[in-house]
Amino acid sequence: MSDLDVHRNETASSTHSGLIKLLWRQLPFIVALVLAIAGVAYTNISHQPLVGYWEFLALAIGVVCVVTKWPELHSRDARFHLIWTQAVHWVAVLIAMNIVLVSRVQQLLPTPATSLVLLTLLALGTVLAGVSLLSLRICFLGIAMAVTVPAISWLQQSVIFFVLAAVLLIGLGLAFWLSQGDDRASTPPN
Repeated sequence: MSDLDVHRNETASSTHSGLIKLLWRQLPFIVALVLAIAGVAYTNISHQPLVGYWEFLALAIGVVCVVTKWPELHSRDARFHLIWTQAVHWVAVLIAMNIVLVSRVQQLLPTPATSLVLLTLLALGTVLAGVSLLSLRICFLGIAMAVTVPAISWLQQSVIFFVLAAVLLIGLGLAFWLSQGDDRASTPPN
């Protein structure tokens, strides 16, 4: 093997290793976003509110906030301050979520709307946690959650349009395909 081949293998290995490290660092944020979207999707399909799920997700994001900021802090006081401020922050988010889930408030909102409101509160809490921690990754997670709220409601309203468009395209495709078969059958062989 030449020196060039060895260098290529080392470069490919370091690139692959760097990609794995990057994905590993982003994994908590990706998992939180996927869980948030999955919670809204499940609520919309089952028409059952997932009260405990949203509370768990808020606590999990609070833990992600602490865990991602922990290595940057070296003093005991700074770490205590981080835990204390994040605990108060996420308790406030949980209180806001539970206010929405009070039976009188929940009667005003249909179940899918309740899940979107809870996701909005979770997104707001995540963005504010990212701002207070000066973490762009946490802010981005909150913004991504916030963007999914109008996207999900738009998608719900547009499902009928997408189904009709798909039926139209399938119908046109079948008509075109069948007409091609008829043209071939009616043409005499040479």
